[in-house]
Amino acid sequence: MSSTVEANVRPDYDAELQKIADYVLDFEIDSSEALDTARNCLMDTLGCGLLALRFPECTKHLGPLVEGTMVPHGARVPGTSFRLDPAKAAWDIGCIVRWLDYNDTWLAAEWGHPSDNLGAILAVADHLSQKRVAQGEAPLVMRDVLEAMIRAHEVQGVLALDNAFNRVGLDHVVLVKVASTAVAARMMGASREQLLSALSHAWVDGQSLRTYRHAPNAGSRKSWAAGDATSRGVRLADIALRGEMGIPGALTAPQWGFYDVLFSKTNKDQALKPEAERKFSFQREFGTYVMEHILFKISFPAEFHAQTACEAAVTLHPQVKDRLEEIDRIVLTTHDSAIRIISKSGPLANPADRDHCLQYMTAVPLAFGSLTAEHYEDEFHAANPIIDALRDRMEVVEEARYSRDYHDPEKRSIANAIQVFFKDGSSTDKVEVEYPIGHRRRRAEGIPVLEEKFRRNLATRFPGGRCEHIFALCKDQARLESTPVNRFVDLFVI
Repeated sequence: MSSTVEANVRPDYDAELQKIADYVLDFEIDSSEALDTARNCLMDTLGCGLLALRFPECTKHLGPLVEGTMVPHGARVPGTSFRLDPAKAAWDIGCIVRWLDYNDTWLAAEWGHPSDNLGAILAVADHLSQKRVAQGEAPLVMRDVLEAMIRAHEVQGVLALDNAFNRVGLDHVVLVKVASTAVAARMMGASREQLLSALSHAWVDGQSLRTYRHAPNAGSRKSWAAGDATSRGVRLADIALRGEMGIPGALTAPQWGFYDVLFSKTNKDQALKPEAERKFSFQREFGTYVMEHILFKISFPAEFHAQTACEAAVTLHPQVKDRLEEIDRIVLTTHDSAIRIISKSGPLANPADRDHCLQYMTAVPLAFGSLTAEHYEDEFHAANPIIDALRDRMEVVEEARYSRDYHDPEKRSIANAIQVFFKDGSSTDKVEVEYPIGHRRRRAEGIPVLEEKFRRNLATRFPGGRCEHIFALCKDQARLESTPVNRFVDLFVI
């Protein structure tokens, strides 16, 4: 006979929440590689945000919710004159960083862009620093920002290694919310209890569906979803710092917890496991692994699973540019994640639809030799019917080795290959690229290109002298780390 009464025994916080909290509060960062990579990540992320300010569909979202609002010690949004409360500033920074799909990437069972968390980190650090200076106290320094970035990358990235939120239809920005909540709470001075409370609220919060990332509903929400998530992280951290009680069984509560409601019951992979194992799997302990292995989008503003396809297409461009009408078929060999996420046919309705289409991102550099943010715009697409003509001739094939190496923690390849066949029976060589230029295996080759990308993006917003000043500071690890956050952000104010 079933009971009609629930046992109201309040549990301890879920072990997973405690694991995250203890890492964020106690782990000492001493990896020079992680700090150096975080510095490059900071440059790249801010540069992506500055470039996005050229697009009105992005800038329409920015600024205070109530026009004319004045915020004491308001956090600044780089490249603008806005001074906002930290939650809205996090939204705006996260929005511009993600808008062009050009910032860093992490690929595992779950995908995502850990530098999205800079929205929360920079907004909170700037606000706190200004406030401290006004009170006669020392501001935070950029070393604090870099360390917060490393922690946020690690929380988001390690949770993503074995846990496929996409398999149950949840968007990866759930991990942005969790990571931003954790690091924002730490920066605000949270105790362990307060940080656990903040984390529990992040998990019981409503989570975004992936609907807006996939055909036929792909649209521009995917460009501001991370800003929304990082902003929510700041808000939840603030709620916890005000003394709001936590929800200890946020993940494991039978029937009502995250696992039962959103993770286990509808997850086909999880459903095959014993009930006791239907929970997050941790492939490794938290440390500095994710920042050290992060993937930079250096050459193309394109969904990362297509980066090597774009490289291969650029290589083939000289051989096909004068024979586009003679092409019979294009064989695009790829891995399972690319097929599941970005392979699609049919009309592409908007720029967000196009920058998540493997065939479109391959066709443009095949035909034109490059791929830029402007190539996704309606006007360019409409003026160049050859793009859709090439898409119609593409065959997408999975290579089992590519799929295996994609998941191999020692490789983490993101391979694509392209071969073009012409109507006269001739063909190009098959051009294969296994590791994109932004991969850790190509750091020495990639960082100079990343720095040049940052220079170009700075020049879209600031005069030459200021560009050189910012670039020189960002190149100098020791000087950057000791720079007060408020002074650093001063350099990015219009």
